Amino acid sequence: MGAGPQPEATILGLDDSRLGDLYHFFLNETWPTLLAGIVLIFLAINTSFALIYMIDRGIENARPGSFGDAFFFSVQTMATIGYGKMSPDSLVANILVTVEALTGLIGLAMVTGLVFAKFSRPTARIRFSRVAIVSNRDGVPSLQFRMANMRANRIVEASARVIFARQERTIEGEEMRRFYDLKLQRERNSLFIYSWTVIHPLAEDSPIVGVSKEAMDTASAEIIVTVTGLDETFAQTVHARHSYRARDILWGQRFVDILERGPNGTLSIDYTHFDDVIPSAVSSSDHSTANASQE
Repeated sequence: MGAGPQPEATILGLDDSRLGDLYHFFLNETWPTLLAGIVLIFLAINTSFALIYMIDRGIENARPGSFGDAFFFSVQTMATIGYGKMSPDSLVANILVTVEALTGLIGLAMVTGLVFAKFSRPTARIRFSRVAIVSNRDGVPSLQFRMANMRANRIVEASARVIFARQERTIEGEEMRRFYDLKLQRERNSLFIYSWTVIHPLAEDSPIVGVSKEAMDTASAEIIVTVTGLDETFAQTVHARHSYRARDILWGQRFVDILERGPNGTLSIDYTHFDDVIPSAVSSSDHSTANASQE
């Protein structure tokens, strides 16, 4: 899922601690972050138990004062391995072993559920063009950006929604963020397979008409894009989100064509130029079919 920059704001009076919701935090993070978190938590728990074992000195056959022996005894206990070389030798050590074994069972169940949920959750890999452009389309100035489905499967009945958001001041003098829906030439795509050029004509009723780039920047304006559809493989809904700020919108440019036709009539898409733009005046036709693959 792609996501652009959000309005800069400091949140006060809200508990934003990630420790309070580790499950959703790790579920939404990348696999390297998840695996690193699991390793760190595992090491931290075993280190804590090892220190208590060292204080109690209740491990039989452990070298006196050896943190390594205490740590690896803790690992064996939590994983319910029990090689038999070391064993608890006091009431406190036996109580700790009981607690740690229970902690290991609960932790294994939680990690298994988290990994399974992350594996089974369908996600969309939609690539958004680095910039949006304002250029003529069929003689009408239009806001345009490109999307591409980077997975080999299809997104069925994909729908795009584009919102223009900016800070405004009411008649009463209160500052608030307002949202305006932007009408698109095409809001739905029956089979989102490769690329899709989203177009918003700058008609008279468009909230963007007459708004300069400087005014958008002053009002912390952004173009928010949300895409939803049905993943054909999992038969579940997937979504993606992205946003464009004023600095991400280029006027008088057009996207480089990415659809190429070979000598034998076959079509190929060159994603290496997916983000490239050129001045619209370079080409006599700003509206080539090749530029709007699956539009």
